[in-house]
Amino acid sequence: MTETSRVSRRNLLLGVGGAALVGVAGGGLGYALGHDDGSDKTDKTTGATEAAQAGPPKYRSRPDLRTLPDVTITTAANGTVGGFICLSPASGTGLWGPLMVDEKGSPIWFRKVPEPATVAIDLKVQRYRNQPVLTWWEGTIGGTGGQGVGQGEFVIADQSYREITRVRAAGSEQADQHDFVITPRNSALFWVYDPVPYDLTALGGPKDGVLHDGVIQEIDVTTGKLLFQWKASDHVGLDESYAPLPQGDSAHLPYDYFHANSVGLAADGNVIISSRHTWTTYKINKTSGEVMWRLGGKKSDFTIDEKSKFAWQHDFRQRRDGTYSVFDNGAGVTKIRDYSRGLVMKLDEAARTATFVAEYLHPDKLSAPTQGSFRELADGGSFIGWGQMPYFTEHNADGTVRLAGNLPLDNQSYRAYKVDWAGNPLDQPALGLHVENGNVIVSASWNGTTKVGKWRARSGAQPGALTDALEGDRTGFETRLTIQGTPEYVVVEALDARGNLLGASSAIPVRV
Repeated sequence: MTETSRVSRRNLLLGVGGAALVGVAGGGLGYALGHDDGSDKTDKTTGATEAAQAGPPKYRSRPDLRTLPDVTITTAANGTVGGFICLSPASGTGLWGPLMVDEKGSPIWFRKVPEPATVAIDLKVQRYRNQPVLTWWEGTIGGTGGQGVGQGEFVIADQSYREITRVRAAGSEQADQHDFVITPRNSALFWVYDPVPYDLTALGGPKDGVLHDGVIQEIDVTTGKLLFQWKASDHVGLDESYAPLPQGDSAHLPYDYFHANSVGLAADGNVIISSRHTWTTYKINKTSGEVMWRLGGKKSDFTIDEKSKFAWQHDFRQRRDGTYSVFDNGAGVTKIRDYSRGLVMKLDEAARTATFVAEYLHPDKLSAPTQGSFRELADGGSFIGWGQMPYFTEHNADGTVRLAGNLPLDNQSYRAYKVDWAGNPLDQPALGLHVENGNVIVSASWNGTTKVGKWRARSGAQPGALTDALEGDRTGFETRLTIQGTPEYVVVEALDARGNLLGASSAIPVRV
């Protein structure tokens, strides 16, 4: 992607007024990693921040998440496959990091990126050692001499959000953000953008130029051993590129002729990739590294019908029925199509023909010049992340939209996915208290849990004698309950749909 650019972050201060915040309790991975940029000082007693004390935060139990971007649902879920939506807000105002929300746009889990200059990209669910895991990329985007080039590493976390490991590139370069695929043999496929010296005079560039080579690495996740490597420049000529050479003040920058943005396995075990700047997807022999075929671009091995032609694309995959799909941006350095789309094609690899099967559009016919994803769902529907345009849609098999939403318009998420996930955080639920009209308002949340159906607040005169209880259904990331009067202490307990206890906060005093 030319893709995510770091936008100047503004200090967002909460307004003055509202009810007084009288107590906050929370802890564990989600809270510890969720603090804002360090501009707020933490109250050692309550866990509340000075900024939060100045006015009501978005989530009173988690004042550190007061600038978490809102997700707006524009088409309510109707006949969806269920599950959660994975996003990675990485621009605009507000907090950045991997974000999972439910079908109503309410947060399920969020983890703030560790450094102000860091972004998280491509949050998704995969399987590692036959267990479900969350994976994402962390690093900086821009790199030496090129927009959209990532310098970072991949994170693998278990269902309790504990880091299992981080996967790094072999050699001196760092891993690029564009894709990360865990294979059945517990290895990982991803890209490295390698700047190499290159004579560009044949293209009108400098003799002492630099080329950004696209390098696939397959790494054993456990050992870090390099298992397979493939370099684009060994197989794909510069004459296949549609990208112009850097000009003017940027003439010294590396020429990003290939711009790889997806890698994966075909049904037969060979590798399939997407190159944005050649408008081509490739199938690569997993043993020899030879290109088995090119689809699209200047040297296509397939005869492609008109409705199946694509440009500046992302996210090339093989579907369960053997067809292939791609997110056809249709725009990039140039605009080829008025709108982006999810495209499904049938390939006859023997006859070398590509025929149109289906396309999936946003109701507003969005054009996304960068980024994007297009994935098949379990029931034959599809889910699309519209990349630079911060929207997502879920489609029936016939293309109709059964769920739609978006991040704030100043934001973007490189990809978006619909996932099946069960989260079991190891920290305590978070509790916030404030007084309104002589009653205590209890705010309860638990970052990362997917099992809470109800919340119970217990209160009393001493932490060990909380005899009064009040229950209510979970109403989103944070649930509020009202205790009549002002007891001395309160604790909240998370319950599943059957009323079984899942976890409890610490008891904290009510301070009027």
